Amino acid sequence: MSQIENELETSRLLRDWDRIHKRELPWRESSDPYIIWISEIILQQTRVAQGMDYFLRFTERFPDVASLASAEEDEVLKYWQGLGYYSRARNLHAAAKDIMERFGGIFPERYEDVISLKGIGEYTAAAIVSFVWNQPYPVVDGNVFRVLSRLFAVDTPIDTPRGKKAFTELAGLVMDPRYAGQHNQAIMELGALQCVPQNPDCEACPLKGHCAAYGAGDVQTYPVKQKKTRTRDRYFHYLYIIYKGKTWLSRRKGKDIWEGLYEFPLIETDKAMDFAELQTTDAFRRLFAGAGRLNVSADLQGVKHVLSHQILYTAFYRIEIEREGDALKSYLPVATGDVEKYAVPRLIHIYLEKLEGNLSE
Repeated sequence: MSQIENELETSRLLRDWDRIHKRELPWRESSDPYIIWISEIILQQTRVAQGMDYFLRFTERFPDVASLASAEEDEVLKYWQGLGYYSRARNLHAAAKDIMERFGGIFPERYEDVISLKGIGEYTAAAIVSFVWNQPYPVVDGNVFRVLSRLFAVDTPIDTPRGKKAFTELAGLVMDPRYAGQHNQAIMELGALQCVPQNPDCEACPLKGHCAAYGAGDVQTYPVKQKKTRTRDRYFHYLYIIYKGKTWLSRRKGKDIWEGLYEFPLIETDKAMDFAELQTTDAFRRLFAGAGRLNVSADLQGVKHVLSHQILYTAFYRIEIEREGDALKSYLPVATGDVEKYAVPRLIHIYLEKLEGNLSE
């Protein structure tokens, strides 16, 4: 068998396996590039089981480019709440507006136009144009990295420019261009269901006869990574301040996490602190100057929230005040029952759900 025939055989085996084992997912039955786009952005950092409800809710409210483009950013963020990586929601919103302006509301078909949209990189553009129009652009995501690195026993680190280039070339090599969309979906599905990171069932894999890592008995070595993600610890103290049925929120700005989302007044410290220590900080004193007597309850403490490069150690304090101090004028007053109408980080959403559950008991 020639090399070309071997590569086409690999693609055929993948597609045959996929026809039997693929999951029934709403976006896989769609030929709408908008639907494919939304699903791919959601699934970039979210497992299918977790992302399904978000996908259905988001596309029910924003079923097409026009509805997304005409929405207010706050509403888009609210419907994205819980998925994290909120810059992706803002990019979706901006790209939808761009499609309306540059392409008359019609999702572009050319790869070069698709990749020009904000927030769409090589992987997402390849997924859209291959799934919808069968254009021969290979997809390379984490699942594909894993399959290809094991299939060819490639020890080039996947998190380097050289590695990305090498794997993109390999992905194109094994793809039968006549069935680009089917192939791309199949190799991604194999990585998600069969060629999993830990303890894959290689005996049931359709590619075991072609897999160099399996032949060498060294599957767990691949893929190879060079970098170790550095994380930093942060200490958050959220203050749910209540006075006559209202509370206060602020909108996060700058290039920090959760840009554009709303949160309770926050004091961030450079080390862990209990409430007694927190009260001694200048930030706490300024915030509650003139507020009179404080009725404090520690509703939730020691919450560890892991982000991609940060670990947040968080405490929430529910504080009823006697008077409305001047410091609160720089915050947004909101009826306590209306907080849920604002897009907040998942960390705060979890707190509010827990608090509501405690109050209903």
